[in-house]
Amino acid sequence: MQLRSTKTPRDAVHHPVFARFYARMSVAADERGGVAAYRTELLTGLSGRVIEIGAGNGLNFAHYPAAVSEVVAIEPERSLRKLAVGAGLRAEVPVDVVPGTAEALPVKSEAFDAAVASLVLCTVRNLPRALAEIRRVLRPGGELRFFEHGLAPDRGLATAQRVVDRTVWPLLFGGCHTARDTLAAVEAAGFELGTYRRLRIPEKGLRLPSSPCVLGVARRPFPDVI
Repeated sequence: MQLRSTKTPRDAVHHPVFARFYARMSVAADERGGVAAYRTELLTGLSGRVIEIGAGNGLNFAHYPAAVSEVVAIEPERSLRKLAVGAGLRAEVPVDVVPGTAEALPVKSEAFDAAVASLVLCTVRNLPRALAEIRRVLRPGGELRFFEHGLAPDRGLATAQRVVDRTVWPLLFGGCHTARDTLAAVEAAGFELGTYRRLRIPEKGLRLPSSPCVLGVARRPFPDVI
């Protein structure tokens, strides 16, 4: 599959040092931290045209089921996008990696059967706008599959998350904000929340601000018929 030649004059997101760190860290997390199994769970049952928001280095691509006819993978960071292109060429489903941001997706409205957000909504600069864009490009009834860092359910860790979010964490980890309430934000954006479950990564050992996660599905509702 030929990749699009879409070009932007300047990358909207550029974190070359973090990109190199993330590329190594994410592979290790998949292989030794059990994250690969969560990717499979996230993508199981998808079909048709899928848009992936913030594809990173393309680790999801190997987990898409054969019923997916096309993945349009949006990645704003140049270094990660290059890695994603390579991963897309090795994937068993057609993958088109393009530059763009979650807040201004470079695709038509109601063009996709599903959207995938995997460890990315914590990093977007404007979460409500990003979710509004995802809702825009989904057909009515289309699914949003999400696997995200999120606000801890216990007060102690939630307080720690808010502290690090206001100080060093976004600077060190590519704009990541660990205390965002993903479920509340998805509902506020007009999605119908489906099944979900809370996770802890890693499952054992030291809890980090990024440890609380949530994996689930939401849907763009059908319009009311008058």
